Amino acid sequence: MTEKNKQAEQSKALVIGEGRITIDDVVSVSRGRAVTLAKGEAFRSRIVRGARYLEERLSIGDTVYGVNTGYGESCHTDVPAELVEDLPIHLSRYHGCGLGKFLSPPASRAVMVCRLTSLAQGYSGVRIELLEGIEALLNNNILPRIPEEGSVGASGDLTPLSYIAAALIGERTVLFNGSVRPAAKALAEARIRPLKLAPKEALGIMNGTAVMTALACLAFDRSEYLTRLTARITALASIALSGNKGHFDPRLFALKPHQGQNEVAAWIFNELPSEPGETSRIQDRYSIRCAPHVIGVLRDALTWIRRDIENELNSANDNPLIDPDEGWVLHGGHFYGGHVAFAMDGLKAAVAGLADLMDRQMALLVDHRYSNGLPQNLSGSTGTRAAINHGFKAVQIATSAWAAEALKLTMPAASFSRSTECHNQDKVSMGTIAARDGLRILELTEQVTAALILACSQGVQLREKLSTGHYKKLPAEIRAFHESVAFKYLDEDRPLDEELRAVIEDIHNKRWELYK
Repeated sequence: MTEKNKQAEQSKALVIGEGRITIDDVVSVSRGRAVTLAKGEAFRSRIVRGARYLEERLSIGDTVYGVNTGYGESCHTDVPAELVEDLPIHLSRYHGCGLGKFLSPPASRAVMVCRLTSLAQGYSGVRIELLEGIEALLNNNILPRIPEEGSVGASGDLTPLSYIAAALIGERTVLFNGSVRPAAKALAEARIRPLKLAPKEALGIMNGTAVMTALACLAFDRSEYLTRLTARITALASIALSGNKGHFDPRLFALKPHQGQNEVAAWIFNELPSEPGETSRIQDRYSIRCAPHVIGVLRDALTWIRRDIENELNSANDNPLIDPDEGWVLHGGHFYGGHVAFAMDGLKAAVAGLADLMDRQMALLVDHRYSNGLPQNLSGSTGTRAAINHGFKAVQIATSAWAAEALKLTMPAASFSRSTECHNQDKVSMGTIAARDGLRILELTEQVTAALILACSQGVQLREKLSTGHYKKLPAEIRAFHESVAFKYLDEDRPLDEELRAVIEDIHNKRWELYK
């Protein structure tokens, strides 16, 4: 898709309520795309019927969990009719105990569109006014300040989602027009009337998987791009190390038919020069030779990870669920985030594997014993000044620190289920923690990636000095990528932190279009 087409797509509001949406849709909303509720009568009528059906059940004295009962272990507590209207606001208030850093603005937008999508399935018994309230928050960019910590992933993301409920009723604080301000003032400035929550509406907002699902969507998007970028960098590292193109030959990979692995091998193969460099080994070390086997694990895993995240995204995942047409109210556990937890725990391990791979590639580049003739630490300094210049020595140390921290975080979060809430929530998913871990591992891995991009750029420049004319034989795309990095040749030591940060920003912005 061209940049012009991307901008045109971004300018069109995402319609909620007309069918399934995708991870890519969530990412586009996180970046500022507007949303609009479906205008069709069938959608709006179903939402209205659901809310009315719940009212009817209450009017005849039926007991409905969380509507005229207490919550969780307190479900046996009957709430007097005169207090039913007060119950939702208490749910939103007593869950106002989140701590830790606040979600970023893109993440907050992603959370809101995930919750809106679930409620729009029409099985939550909430009013159309509630959906319109979330739509208004998104389109006015009024962002609840959602603390990262406090959810065990069942009964859904209760505590973090309470901050959306609070914003809708004009409580707590939001980010609006670049500053933190009371929600009531932001709503007034945007001419949005605060909601008075109907009996199930706090539960409808809070009792679901929107936070973990939103973070999983963002993690998926970054991971997919990272597989492509790691393949591109591996090709550049192989060039710098004067590696063996034959390791990526399609004939070889036809004999082990993992689709993602073969895709990665083909990308790398097509970006290496047809004429071999001055390699001194018949087989390169594993971090080069086996790169498709490492990157391919994540590449292939993303297929089922997408499936599970998008199924969660497009599900009704609160409790109880209501069907006004068939006339039932069923109590279940769809707020349980097991699929997201498993997907994110798997993604964590595969992404950290990329950090480890690139850390090893960096180690080859900086060590003159293994780099096929490149100078120690990739230093471009010569003559007497070589004694005081250390090139990429410190960058390699930092890269190992980032990779080690990423690997440390791969412990499956789902394995640490805790019994909570008086043993009502006695087996929980930890899906939100898994997703948060995934994003932190991605952050660390992108730092490793930026360091390796600069090191490869320096290595290719050094290789060109050592091998007259070889660089001119590189395929056009890999040469253009190398030139776009525009890393100033490192002959005299200089701080590289700002250059690293600039490349990380390029990664976040997906500066490079890779492998169409």
